[in-house]
Amino acid sequence: MAPSKQSSRGRGRAGDRHVAVLGRRGRFTVARPLFEPGEQVALDRKVKGGEGRIAWVEFRGGRARLLKNLGRIDNARDVCEALALERLRRRGFSGAIESEAESVAAAPVDPVERRDLTSLPTFTVDPATARDFDDAVSAEVDGDSVRLWIHIADVAAYVRPGSNLEALASDRANSVYVPTSVEPMLPGVLSAGVCSLSPNEQRLAVTTEILLSGSGDVVSSSFYRSRIISDARLDYEQIDRIFDGQDRPPDAVAEQIRLARAAAAALAGRREKTRLEVHSSEPGFTFDGEGNVISATADIQTESHRLIEHLMVLVNEQVAELLQQRRTPTLYRVHEQPDPERIARLAEQLASLDLPAPALVDGMGPGEAGRYAVEASRSVAAEAKRRSHGVVPFGSLILRSLKPARYSPRNLGHAGLGSQAYCHFTSPIRRFPDLLVHRGLLSEVGGGEEAPDPGEVGDAAEHCSDREREASRIERDADDVCAAFLLERELFEGGWKRRFEGEVSGVIGAGAFVAFGGELGDVYEGFIPVRRMRGDRYDLNQEETALIGGRSGKAVRFGDPVTVTVQRVDAVRGRVDLDPADG
Repeated sequence: MAPSKQSSRGRGRAGDRHVAVLGRRGRFTVARPLFEPGEQVALDRKVKGGEGRIAWVEFRGGRARLLKNLGRIDNARDVCEALALERLRRRGFSGAIESEAESVAAAPVDPVERRDLTSLPTFTVDPATARDFDDAVSAEVDGDSVRLWIHIADVAAYVRPGSNLEALASDRANSVYVPTSVEPMLPGVLSAGVCSLSPNEQRLAVTTEILLSGSGDVVSSSFYRSRIISDARLDYEQIDRIFDGQDRPPDAVAEQIRLARAAAAALAGRREKTRLEVHSSEPGFTFDGEGNVISATADIQTESHRLIEHLMVLVNEQVAELLQQRRTPTLYRVHEQPDPERIARLAEQLASLDLPAPALVDGMGPGEAGRYAVEASRSVAAEAKRRSHGVVPFGSLILRSLKPARYSPRNLGHAGLGSQAYCHFTSPIRRFPDLLVHRGLLSEVGGGEEAPDPGEVGDAAEHCSDREREASRIERDADDVCAAFLLERELFEGGWKRRFEGEVSGVIGAGAFVAFGGELGDVYEGFIPVRRMRGDRYDLNQEETALIGGRSGKAVRFGDPVTVTVQRVDAVRGRVDLDPADG
């Protein structure tokens, strides 16, 4: 990927710790920061066989001290783990925190009597590689309606106010996922242990019970602490095969899966015209036993993903609406209506790409701007489907015109989902905001908790938003590293002269970003500098959607299909330089 997409915090001061690559200079072992700018510095001792290795190093007073060997620079897993250490500045938990987690895991706080739902057929749906299961689903017919039980891990029973575990969770704010591992918000005895709604294990939960009409209207809802047992741990691929008729559902939850599917379809019908329609994909990597990446797929959202998403959105809305009505201090997940000026700019960009869009409204305010974005997202998605290319790039244009989602102590609505009130409630194992929302909810429904302090909520909003953005950068950059290692492998096996089919995923004055796929993976992205677009001089157009040749008028536009060859791969930094195949 091009340097302009890489995040960087700049070089640290003397005494800073950084991931470094080791080498030789005469009789000295030397270290150079790997992910940050920095000079080559001699280690305070010789390291036998250190060349080509990466290490955690402390730079101080013109010298460097080796703290930990991190592996080899030519190994995708080692580099990915080193990147996570560089950005997070720590991995794992202290012995004191691990001991506290083990203690509370054995004796959680149970301030009220729980409802025993252990006989209720229940299932979970998560990625195949997941180890922590925040949510589980139960369903049954109730007259003409469906009664849903959405069970969320009761992390508040283990992570108590004022504890060291709470301070840790508040500081970390979220779990961070890279292709090779997860840095959890909470120690494994909690996150992958007693808090996780694992199959055939009795677990503590906070249950939202909802009566949903056949048309997707909420007839009633209630919230309480419970005990559950998950009867089946399913993954998204299994559910999709069940829906396609390729697999049989587990007998214990077959009817529950059918009812949950019907409920999700009813909810989708109600939300169809009020939420953004943008498509994205997440890379999924496969590694061999030695840590080399061997394949990858761009995981797209399927019906199984949408089923769980619709149910979780429903719960998040119900919780947020109650907390708003009771004026309980809490963290809302907000996505404000867009600025009309940005939407007017979006209209110009869509027109420059010959993409259909609704007409602008004179004197447009934020509300009208939000409705325009929703309508435009739908028309653009339909056109991308017709063209058979540009689905993700065109959607990114829509997203760039909007304000970013964030946490706030004030309810400002969620424009992207079309929700009047929204919060994050369904993932307390991996997000601290969800834990605060749990406490607020339980304080209002007789769950034995005290509502968060308003000052605590205000401080957490900004901190958690910042941590979320940093986690996203780490995850994205780690994906880039693994994709670049895989591309390098593919080129080594198939030859550097091979051509790849892709599409333009972005343009800047310096060149064009291209997303493309090959035989081992469909998750690659690289950069074509304008200086390598031979035969003309290319400049960015006024709408910033295309590079236009000054003499020929030829355009390299968002979403255009292109054929490229690879000029250079810097796998350690996740950067790929491309050439247009047609010269």
